[in-house]
Amino acid sequence: MITNKIKNLFASSLVCCAICAVTTACSDWDDHYDVSKSADGSGATLWQQMQQLEELSDFCQVLQETKVFRMHKKTTVSYADLLNSGQSFTVVAPKNGTFDRDNLIRLTQTNQGDSVVEKSFVLNHLSRSTTSMKSVEQDMLLLNSKHVLLKDNTIQGIRVSQANCHAKNGVLHITDGPLPYNHNLYEALCDLPELSGIGAFLRQYEEDYFDADNSVSSGIVEGVPVYVDSVVIERNRMLERIGLINAEDSTYWVVAPTTEGWNRAWEQTSQYFVYDEKVLKRDSIQQFWTNRALLDDAIFNMTDQKSVEDSLVSVPYLNWRRSWTTGKPIFHVFQHPFQQGGILNGAEAVKCSNGTLYKVSEWPFKPEETFFKEIWVEGEQTWCITEDANCVYNQRSQTADSISNNGYLQILPSDPKKSNGWKMTFRIDNTLAGDYDICLVVLPKSVYNSNNPDLRPTKFKATINYVDLQGKSQSFNCNNINFENNPEKVDTIVLAEAFPFPTCNFDQSDIKVSLKIETSIGRELTKYNREMYLDCIYLRPRKVATQNNNE
Repeated sequence: MITNKIKNLFASSLVCCAICAVTTACSDWDDHYDVSKSADGSGATLWQQMQQLEELSDFCQVLQETKVFRMHKKTTVSYADLLNSGQSFTVVAPKNGTFDRDNLIRLTQTNQGDSVVEKSFVLNHLSRSTTSMKSVEQDMLLLNSKHVLLKDNTIQGIRVSQANCHAKNGVLHITDGPLPYNHNLYEALCDLPELSGIGAFLRQYEEDYFDADNSVSSGIVEGVPVYVDSVVIERNRMLERIGLINAEDSTYWVVAPTTEGWNRAWEQTSQYFVYDEKVLKRDSIQQFWTNRALLDDAIFNMTDQKSVEDSLVSVPYLNWRRSWTTGKPIFHVFQHPFQQGGILNGAEAVKCSNGTLYKVSEWPFKPEETFFKEIWVEGEQTWCITEDANCVYNQRSQTADSISNNGYLQILPSDPKKSNGWKMTFRIDNTLAGDYDICLVVLPKSVYNSNNPDLRPTKFKATINYVDLQGKSQSFNCNNINFENNPEKVDTIVLAEAFPFPTCNFDQSDIKVSLKIETSIGRELTKYNREMYLDCIYLRPRKVATQNNNE
């Protein structure tokens, strides 16, 4: 993630240069940053200048006690050392008595506390650029990647009592109080106690990534690259899938229930992701996909929105839309979000540095509008055919609003002179442990021959194959019914209503759910036709009653 990468590169540069400038008086560094005198002729560093001001003694003590972290390790370099070196900074220094000095110093005595002070307080008052107060509005990037506004002799709304104090290595602004630390959306989800349910899930995917391209190599020793300066990037693999809500240069909206609401929604949603006993690590997989089901539609990239009062589209919307043609229902779109019944109706808006967090007490989404989706197996996708007998088949293309994905499968008996029925089995992937209407969509012969179509229907039987909780194969013969299609229209035939799949087959490569179709015409060829134009197999989720959906 770009924001994290910049932050880590800053940290790497800060420490390396500080060690060089503070402990070794590196001549190369001094030559590169030849700032022996500031614009006003002062030869003092920022640190020396602040030490001379009694009103900044509290801030100076915190800087002395706070050590720089690099690659999650506390170094021996303090921020006082950095500000006394040749590196250039802008420092926003709050006056004594406007913040809790003693508490901050107490926190710096532990690694975790020092890291918190560094990120939320010290880096929140330092900038790598040198920025003077001017009559025009300015944006300044702080070392913790937050942006602050300089306007009307204030910085982020805090009055500047003394501006543009130039030192030999930067600019000092003295303020009447500390700058507010504005959480980004990811920090809010992870740090706010009332949202700990979501935060605990997201933190599992934090990791450090070694960035070889930005690390400084000293060559190869015995075939192994050696680095004199390693750059490690902090990232969260989950955010790469659901939305980069930790990026300070983006704008998102996030819907987040309190921990109690999250736990209730999690318990309900997890019942859809029950895997059979033969699936390895099934509990972990269930946990992962339950969390994904709850979060995938809760994040909205505001660059994708046209009119938020009319509708919101969640992050998966664009990719999903590109994968289907018109005629499919649109998921991940939520109409009139602020109106009665909308997902944001009554939500508490919390402003964050990169967007808005909408806190809700209960999960506002309906399963059938988010993760409990319709499943389509297109007839022309012949890779879904797992078994066939006594038949031949052809893929056909036909552009029409009534034809799913603009294609279908023509199935014919392999020997028209014989009365043998044909059989064909299709795999069905990504079913959840829930109730579906199992449907078959059959096209009329007129889609291929509009002048003289065969108006005889096809008679067939269907069998649903699935596995139970123990992973044993089971089958349901759809009540042994002989189905017939209406040969004069696009006919959706319901093979089974509210069929309950006991297990989840989501994101599994094994074939555990399939549908077998077999003609049962026999010698009734004058009444029936053994040729079928199969548009698709269609699994329609049955609505379920929830706290928010009692229809």
